[in-house]
Amino acid sequence: MNLFAGLEKFGLKAEGTTSLFEEEKKVTTTADGTQKEEIPDEDSFLLDKAIRCAVCDKVFKTKIIKNGRVKRMEPDLDLRPRFEYIDTLKYNVVSCPYCGYTALNRYFEHLSTGQRKLIKEQVSANFRADASADPIVLDYDMAIERYKLALFNAIVKKARTSEKAYICLNIAWLYRGQAETITGTEEEAVKKKAECKEQEEAFYQQAFEGFMKAVSSEDFPMCGMDSCTVDYLLATMAYHYKKYDVASKCIARIQATASASKKMKDRAYDLKEKIVAEIKSNKA
Repeated sequence: MNLFAGLEKFGLKAEGTTSLFEEEKKVTTTADGTQKEEIPDEDSFLLDKAIRCAVCDKVFKTKIIKNGRVKRMEPDLDLRPRFEYIDTLKYNVVSCPYCGYTALNRYFEHLSTGQRKLIKEQVSANFRADASADPIVLDYDMAIERYKLALFNAIVKKARTSEKAYICLNIAWLYRGQAETITGTEEEAVKKKAECKEQEEAFYQQAFEGFMKAVSSEDFPMCGMDSCTVDYLLATMAYHYKKYDVASKCIARIQATASASKKMKDRAYDLKEKIVAEIKSNKA
């Protein structure tokens, strides 16, 4: 169907314009004449934002995501976000290059007087700025370093258990993302991938334990997540560790919550099916 029928009288030809919202993809032609999709540079998804440090009061620039530029893809089972061409998780931390204060974006500006004092005494007093120039884009190693610095700051400022758990979860996700970029069967590649998996498991375990403790002592929302989202996250993590009783309790709470979205209930149902299938398989 030609959506622009009738425009011919204006001398305009609009044949083939049946899809109004199809995303345009840049295509390049290689030397042998074949066409290949052009992958945009990571820098094209980023912009600079001026931030005033909540500890030392100095202004610096940090990279943030152009939200209208990225295309969301289906997340992992445990809700690890995925976007086309870029891992946005790498840019969810703000780090002051002057005093070392580092935190997740959502927490960076929120510090009490006591927390500010603790960071000045235990972080800023000993902090040595990285001599290398601020990179245009972050690779996984750089991003993980910043998250670890955020975790250290969270411990120093006596942050909530949920904040520390969420940082650990993000670090685990980053190691997973890094492993996905490692290809080849060379010894070095295999070793690096195994190291990423080991580190992912270590931080994932810390995240699981942290969130299990947080749900019994903190109110919602928790790190921007409502109770159903946290329950689903815990269910997937418990499923990973084969703690099916914990996972089943979390799923039951989601299914009994009237305010839970249909999408979340569907996710919970699918996870329940996986658990039932695995329990049956183990008994067989």
